[in-house]
Amino acid sequence: MTTSLRRFALAAALMASAATAAAQAQVASLALDPLFADNAVLQRDRPVVVSGTAGPSERITVRLGDSSVSAKADAAGRWRATLPAHPAGGDFVLAVSAGPARAASAKGLTFGDVWLCSGQSNMELPVRSSLNSDIEIAGSANADLRLLIIPHAANPVAQPRFASSVSWAAASPASVAGFSGACYFMARDLQKRFGVPMGLIQSSWGGSNIEAWISGDALAKLDSHADAIALNALYARDPAAAQGQLAERWQAWWHSGAGAGSSPWTDEGGLAWQSAPTPLRDWKTWDVPALTNYNGMVWFDQKFDLTPAQASQAATLDLGAIDEIDQSWVNGKPIGNSFGWATERSYALSAGTLRAGANRIALNIYSAWGLGGLFGPADRIALRLADGTRIPLGNGWRYALPKASMGAPPAAPWYAIGGETGLYNAMIAPIGGYAIKGAAWYQGESNTGNAGEYATLLDTLKTSWRTQFGATTPFLIIQLPNYGDVVTKPVTSGWASVREAQRLSTERDPRAALAVTIDLGDAAELHPQNKQAVGLRLARAARSLVYGEAIPPSGPQLAAAMRRGDTVAVSIKNVTGALAVRSAAGPIAFELCGATDASCRFADARLSNGDVVLTGPDVASATRVRYCWGDAPLCNLYDAAALPVGPFGAAIER
Repeated sequence: MTTSLRRFALAAALMASAATAAAQAQVASLALDPLFADNAVLQRDRPVVVSGTAGPSERITVRLGDSSVSAKADAAGRWRATLPAHPAGGDFVLAVSAGPARAASAKGLTFGDVWLCSGQSNMELPVRSSLNSDIEIAGSANADLRLLIIPHAANPVAQPRFASSVSWAAASPASVAGFSGACYFMARDLQKRFGVPMGLIQSSWGGSNIEAWISGDALAKLDSHADAIALNALYARDPAAAQGQLAERWQAWWHSGAGAGSSPWTDEGGLAWQSAPTPLRDWKTWDVPALTNYNGMVWFDQKFDLTPAQASQAATLDLGAIDEIDQSWVNGKPIGNSFGWATERSYALSAGTLRAGANRIALNIYSAWGLGGLFGPADRIALRLADGTRIPLGNGWRYALPKASMGAPPAAPWYAIGGETGLYNAMIAPIGGYAIKGAAWYQGESNTGNAGEYATLLDTLKTSWRTQFGATTPFLIIQLPNYGDVVTKPVTSGWASVREAQRLSTERDPRAALAVTIDLGDAAELHPQNKQAVGLRLARAARSLVYGEAIPPSGPQLAAAMRRGDTVAVSIKNVTGALAVRSAAGPIAFELCGATDASCRFADARLSNGDVVLTGPDVASATRVRYCWGDAPLCNLYDAAALPVGPFGAAIER
């Protein structure tokens, strides 16, 4: 064969190989998006927007029942197609094809109402942890109630797909046991009442704050979050640079509280260092009185020596399990900041971080509740050098307490549940344009420390999700229940302030309704088990807001507080029947206040012609009224539908 023929043959072979690879890539990429899967529920009475992947610029055909439509993928291989609306019911096959040999499909689809249920642990609490769970689970089989759980994941950038696979399952003992109780019991009631299939998408994560569930574009419009979103974007491009910027902010924060002369990451920082007990474990178990019930931060350090050959290498520092936030340094150089409950940490050390001779690790560990500290075990803490040498570092740690309370340190926006936008990016954005009837939101416990911003953040979350799911998307907001300190006198309360923020955000939103749960909690239990009652109140809110029933969505609510002579009259709206008190001669938990929380005093109250009339020596100076305020207040005012008057705070009108 001549040289030219050989070259031609080689070129032809390469072209054929490339064509085969391209064809194989196209075959592999033809798919429906994950929610369009076997047994899915599609939103009834609304055009069906179907999406998926194909080869770049490939022509495809989408069929659903007797309808079909053609579409073309974009240069990245993404496509969308719109099919006609369908009424409730049916048993459909959804298929996409690009020729006789290229097809994908989902079978057993039905039309009904699709609900997205999201929030933190009380939304995530499964049916198996609810009241009478054995009975509830045993009787759960229902082919017209279908469930899907989105896997936990976080990402600094909005993702087109979920981190792992998802699937729809009809309600059964196997699928219901681990599904959100509040969401399931809501939908079960709605399905019984309206007789249409229900599709439930659970996207929740215990301990998460609201900021983690809001899109970056929406959060960036809030001045208080713009810097965090910018830092998150940097983290997506260059994690090391972002960690460096966070460390600078962290160190500046420390100096602002402890003084510019205190830098425990480079020296002893003026702290009283002591030997840490072995084995390492939760600091509350150390038999150190100052730490027995301590929530806050503790410094740890460890020193070790290296030879010049060892110090010249890159390395990985394994720190074992830490709870819950660490900011870590080696030789004064920040190496990482991460969050996790008793989760292991490993940080890469670039060449030049280590030194010949003495080296020092410094850790600041912050725990807001529960366990706290450097857990080890000792054999999990070590320095691994690039040449494979492993240097154990599990013993010989010291600890020191800050001289004064420093509060919570700056948080990294890339934390999964405590950061900014990461859960939206990984657990909401990939839902794409999948049509939903509405969203149920059960969250706020993790934001009780910054309750003053919660109303704005809740408004922003609703705007963010409505950008994705439609401008008129209904929201059902579950108001926080009673939990924590029992009220014995008027107090400042983060829990009460979040409840008020939830009320105000809902009050000004005609496409939102509040489910009041102030009587459904447990002062001693963060996760009350009576999720059946929560679900029924959610269903009631939906029946009013979404399905058009002529019932108050939330039960009795504040209408106005008016000065009337030497009394204050509080009028209540949305009352079914008449108001009535329980276990007392009159209403309790009403307060009259001036400008500050310290000025609040309990008021005498009585019912008069449907109003609550407040009297007492503080009426003349009062400018505000509060009802059912505090972490775990006792509230005794109900209507004939057995719904409590919801907590509120309001200015007194003249």
